[in-house]
Amino acid sequence: MCEIFVKADPGLYESKARSIRLHGVVTSIRLEKLFWQTLDEIAARDGMNTIQLITKLYDELISYRGQIDNFSSFLRVCCLRYTSLMADGAISSDKRLPLAAVREAHAGVQRFFI
Repeated sequence: MCEIFVKADPGLYESKARSIRLHGVVTSIRLEKLFWQTLDEIAARDGMNTIQLITKLYDELISYRGQIDNFSSFLRVCCLRYTSLMADGAISSDKRLPLAAVREAHAGVQRFFI
């Protein structure tokens, strides 16, 4: 059973930090390469770059929760929810379809990141 996990490309779990600017404040986010790739994919689906997506998620999380305890963990959970919802068929795996359109078509998935 574990072979499907342990034989993964080590580059996918290599940690990488990116410096980003959130509302004028420079901060660093450290995630594994696979999570960065997933965030890139999510962003591209809605015509954004990854920094724009991260800023949007940050703003929506602050608006919804009022605080952020561990933003890097939140981003990892977003990536896992995205892939899980695609696997369950709740959102299309067609990466050309914007997620904004998916949210409108599936009211139950409207706030799938938060």
